Amino acid sequence: MGDFAAGKYALGICDRSGLTHKLKDLVPQVKDGKDTGLKVSRSMLDPDQPQLWLGRFSVKDPQAVRGPRPETGLTEQRDTTWNWSPVGDRNTLGIQYGFSTQESTQATGEVGSVTVTTT
Repeated sequence: MGDFAAGKYALGICDRSGLTHKLKDLVPQVKDGKDTGLKVSRSMLDPDQPQLWLGRFSVKDPQAVRGPRPETGLTEQRDTTWNWSPVGDRNTLGIQYGFSTQESTQATGEVGSVTVTTT
């Protein structure tokens, strides 16, 4: 096979835009890790997407920990005073879910009079 010319003055056409560039400035377009055969300028180059490489490499993502040491004192950490009480004082949610509620939160309201006239 023969030698190729250096081509330092050679021109090439971008396969995407159709504009003329120096041949050495055109780069191959890669998709899914494979050369598509297109030569494009750097301004028109679409970078290869990493999402297309999913499944090609084994990924180990274990969830369990060997010999765990759970925190101590969780009761004290979870004993939070919440500043809401949906039904007023003496809320039973503290017993049910393991936290305390404020005793001073009360719901108050008034009802006025309503006149209904039917004809």
